[in-house]
Amino acid sequence: MKSSPLERQSATPEVGVFNCEVHLKFRLLEEKGVFIDTQTASGREQLLEMLLDAFVCGADEFLEPLHVHVEAQEIAEVEASPQMRRQLIRLRNSSDLT
Repeated sequence: MKSSPLERQSATPEVGVFNCEVHLKFRLLEEKGVFIDTQTASGREQLLEMLLDAFVCGADEFLEPLHVHVEAQEIAEVEASPQMRRQLIRLRNSSDLT
């Protein structure tokens, strides 16, 4: 049984563009060598990935959350970069979202 385009359209999830801001402050027990290479963009990116992975795993004897603040605000699509707008169009036209 095939669904009509109208049924398919109403079942498609809405996607939008959001400005997201995350402030995290936590204490972490970790090897000292992990924090050495933060002078390069790739080093900072790897460190950020490692810190986020640690935070996502949750508080334990190695991680102590001190402050967490998260904000997300939907913005107009025209405020997004051209690359993000193209991706948004692709998502809306994709059958993978249904």
